[in-house]
Amino acid sequence: MAFYHRMGEIPKKRHTMFHKPNGELYREQVMGTKGFSGIQSILYHHHPPTQVRSTRRVADVKPEYVQQADLKHQHFKTFDAPAGGDPVSGRTYLLGNSDVVLGICVPTDEMNYFYRNADGDELLFVHQGEGELQTIFGTIPYYPGDYLVIPIGTTYRIETKTPSRFLVIESQNEIVPPKRYRNEHGQLLEHSPFCERDIRGPERLDTHVEEGSFEVRVKRQSTLYSYMFDFHPFDVVGWDGYLYPYALSIHDFEPITGRIHQPPPVHQTFAGQNFVVCSFVPRLYDYHPQAIPAPYFHSNVESDEVLYYVDGNFMSRKGIYEGSVTLHPMGIPHGPHPGKVEASIGKKETKELAVMLDTFKPLYVTKQALEIEDPDYMSSWLPPAPE
Repeated sequence: MAFYHRMGEIPKKRHTMFHKPNGELYREQVMGTKGFSGIQSILYHHHPPTQVRSTRRVADVKPEYVQQADLKHQHFKTFDAPAGGDPVSGRTYLLGNSDVVLGICVPTDEMNYFYRNADGDELLFVHQGEGELQTIFGTIPYYPGDYLVIPIGTTYRIETKTPSRFLVIESQNEIVPPKRYRNEHGQLLEHSPFCERDIRGPERLDTHVEEGSFEVRVKRQSTLYSYMFDFHPFDVVGWDGYLYPYALSIHDFEPITGRIHQPPPVHQTFAGQNFVVCSFVPRLYDYHPQAIPAPYFHSNVESDEVLYYVDGNFMSRKGIYEGSVTLHPMGIPHGPHPGKVEASIGKKETKELAVMLDTFKPLYVTKQALEIEDPDYMSSWLPPAPE
């Protein structure tokens, strides 16, 4: 989120001497995007961040895509996927393309290392659990319903306080609020469904000065590398700038409603390169006297639509559960299940909670996704068989 933030101790001027109490210099690091033309922050370390003891290649973490036999709507039951691993190694990728990857993570292990994604921004949606996103910029507590936006190159570790479940979206580019909700200076406008007051940046900056053996794993071009340091990577005494992680709760998203059914762009929360993320939250239904609250049938002729169902009664679907992921690919129309249009008429509100990812390039399905697929989903629009 591009507005200025500052934590800890920093010198009065950039690129000037900044001394520790013992007279040594703190080490200044400029961390920016798009070379030197994007947003950036400046951090001040106890140690040079370039002092690496050793490096090694760990693993290839590229998703395992499969060639499918046909084009169809698909439903994946993510609660059937096994839990395991930590908040990074435990990620199960389901869908992806050259712009974005979507997966889930139900960690059972704690992270005994630090992590940095050098490919792009990450968006973690907290479906269940509480804990902390601990980063080089400071710590952000997380709660159910939080979106955690982690900029490219951020060194972080997740500490789960209670059993946690995440929806994971990894981008190859930046993830930002929609442009139409921002003015020329980047400020969120009055018609935006959320504002800067809803943004939660790091709450505290814990500066670690301990020495020892600390591992930072870095992902670059879908390969994981290990870097060993002789000091704790969170040795930052202060920083300021526009680049840092933040949290936004889906419960703070204010829905936009109208007299007739509003299209999905009113639910948009974030934008990436060739994709958008939307939030479906409890809201009042359309109030035209002849309104049909259920969505109309529509063809995604230039986008693939993915829905992650979080909680509530999903009014346009049947056979959908908490944690369900549906994929409606471009080229074939989709819409409400039989009987759902009629059942929605006269209803005043919905209690559903869901996250949507729309991509403007086709998505590929992974081998892991097919292992939890509902094989009957494509035929779920057929009328009931006669008795």
